[in-house]
Amino acid sequence: MLKIITLYNIVLKFKQFLFMKKYFITGISTGVGKTIVSAIFVEALKADYWKPLQAGNLECKDTDVVKSLVSNNISKFHAETYKFKTPASPHYAAELENIVIDPDNFKIPETSNHLIIESAGGLMVPLNKNFLMIDLIKKFETEVILVSQNYIGSINHTLLSVEALKNRSIPIKGIVFNGERNESSENYILEYTGIPCVLRVEQEKNINKNTILKYSNLIATLIRQI
Repeated sequence: MLKIITLYNIVLKFKQFLFMKKYFITGISTGVGKTIVSAIFVEALKADYWKPLQAGNLECKDTDVVKSLVSNNISKFHAETYKFKTPASPHYAAELENIVIDPDNFKIPETSNHLIIESAGGLMVPLNKNFLMIDLIKKFETEVILVSQNYIGSINHTLLSVEALKNRSIPIKGIVFNGERNESSENYILEYTGIPCVLRVEQEKNINKNTILKYSNLIATLIRQI
């Protein structure tokens, strides 16, 4: 009987592992809303959250921001692998503290839950002389959710980001548009890339737990299926 129970537990854990989702949320540039989108997905999936690298704002890290916006009591927030004082490109922020970022130090947290990973900056941000943020995404072999925001040049930045991901055979689960609407730009991006829009976040006056809950409730059913 004990053997049967043990086998059942092993099978159950294996099934849970198979269906656990890991998404790497990155953006077409800095400041396009990755942290807010991360909070929405964490809430919708009741997922764990991890930001591998934080550069600057150590008094209010992105991990702290996401934690303050999430309402559920299931999500866990994993410690950053690297934290630097200077709000700059990670390779430079590390250099100022006489540190060289070693890609081998990045290990995905062990968890039986879904996991949302948030990038620092855009895809081509350097972590050291030879290793970019996109290389870290490739190392983790996770699917990407790409956050786009409408501004002059955003079509170019979005298409270049999509091309860079495709060139490295990194799967893109979907695009999130954040902020002021521009239907012409958004429609062009979706039609040209063939990538679905999984969420649109409007220009919100206030970002708080209720805001995050509103969007997480809108997409909860959808993202459990993707």
